[in-house]
Amino acid sequence: MNLKKILIANRGEIAVRVIRACRELGIPSVAVYSEADRLALHVRRADEAYEIGPAPSRESYLRMDRILDVAKRCGADAIHPGYGFLSENAAFARACEEAGITFIGPRAETIQAMGEKTSARRIAVEAGVPVVPGTLHPVASDEEIRREASRIGFPLMLKAAAGGGGKGLRLVPHADDLATAVDRARSEAKSAFGDDSVYLEKAVLKPRHIEIQVMADAHGNAIHLYERECTIQRRHQKVIEESPSPFLTPELRERMGSLAVALVKKVGYVNAGTLEFLVDKDREPYFLEMNTRLQVEHPVTEMVTNLDLVKLQIRVAQGERLPITQEDVRQTGHAIECRVYAEDPERGFLPSPGRIAALRVPGGPGVRDDSGVYEGYDVPIHYDPMISKLVAWGRTREDAIGRMRRAVSEYKVLGIQTTLPFFERVMRHPDFLAGDFDTSFVDVAFRRHEVVREAPWEVAVAAAAIQAFRDRKARRGALSQSAGAAPVSGWRVRGWREGAGGRL
Repeated sequence: MNLKKILIANRGEIAVRVIRACRELGIPSVAVYSEADRLALHVRRADEAYEIGPAPSRESYLRMDRILDVAKRCGADAIHPGYGFLSENAAFARACEEAGITFIGPRAETIQAMGEKTSARRIAVEAGVPVVPGTLHPVASDEEIRREASRIGFPLMLKAAAGGGGKGLRLVPHADDLATAVDRARSEAKSAFGDDSVYLEKAVLKPRHIEIQVMADAHGNAIHLYERECTIQRRHQKVIEESPSPFLTPELRERMGSLAVALVKKVGYVNAGTLEFLVDKDREPYFLEMNTRLQVEHPVTEMVTNLDLVKLQIRVAQGERLPITQEDVRQTGHAIECRVYAEDPERGFLPSPGRIAALRVPGGPGVRDDSGVYEGYDVPIHYDPMISKLVAWGRTREDAIGRMRRAVSEYKVLGIQTTLPFFERVMRHPDFLAGDFDTSFVDVAFRRHEVVREAPWEVAVAAAAIQAFRDRKARRGALSQSAGAAPVSGWRVRGWREGAGGRL
């Protein structure tokens, strides 16, 4: 089966990334966009583009009915979900299957089994994969939560059963903190995933966060593509990833890869996925969860294996066998990725939406920038503030760090604040250079650099929206004062739309 046309049910840099893979394979691509993304880069890059609703994601990128309607109208026979949004939504995968559209990802029943965190933990136990001690089912009542918390002991982690990306996740140091943590975790989980179910795990103190990339086809073949070190995090969100991990021994690397493949085969998994582990100070790994989709940080794996994961996804979705075996996979050199966010690290990482007035992207040997923006683009407030992923490769970890320092120094973004200055500091921090860090690294090592305490996400978004409104008002005032100047031409926007072959 050869796919004829692929719709990308996503936005930003990941949509651009999938469009590039489609173009190299000679498959036409279709973009969807919200009203806020009318001029977004993925809209410009795709062969076709269709509006699907207002700016809020619940009215656009999360509307599976509108996305499927576009797929049927444009003749797309496959949908790539990217990551986030509907990528791990079993109902969406099932709806694609029922509509006769290939979902480029695992089967709906697999997403259901592995996307729900407690279900994944139960399957891992059955496959002989060690898990963090805790509950194997969601805990519903407050009484049951208190009882299980007492059994597990403090400190513990309270987690959203349907979640990911740090949403609905709370560290509970003491019993007195439990009630407040439960209320907040449930509220955040309900808002992010439409499901307020939570479960409990024993907190692993000072862990490393290591994940294993896997790929499997529909013919029973499954391989791992080694690990990514994802320990450098902020607000439980990864901000720097690298491969190979400076913490793993060759023996532990082989063991974790074997555990990942065993779990994949146990559940009959097909397509790309990632198994996330916590590794304690004694180098004991514990399975956390499985991400049944392509990961944000997949370029790190691509740089050290010289494999194109998106192309592999598409080929597996077409029913092809994996073109490689485990023996063919090699880790070569070292790669580091920095997630560049439109945030101000000197103001508690407040979001910094607005117009990119000038942009200079780094290049040169071993440097890759996966971006969803361009000079003149208005970064919206409605979505995740990541604007690009900067990746550097070198023969050794030291080479990769040196190349990343150079790339960060070349990367210039004017008009908004970004996290580039933060990465410059990390790349010179002695603990990072030594590979001696855990998941508390950012909070401990860089707290003194923050002028204000990091605000809760809802407060940060509100503050950023107010600032964006003020900036826009100031720009309008500046334009009105230049009445004697030549009028601003609308030709560029109108002409581009008219010349886009009706794509808008």
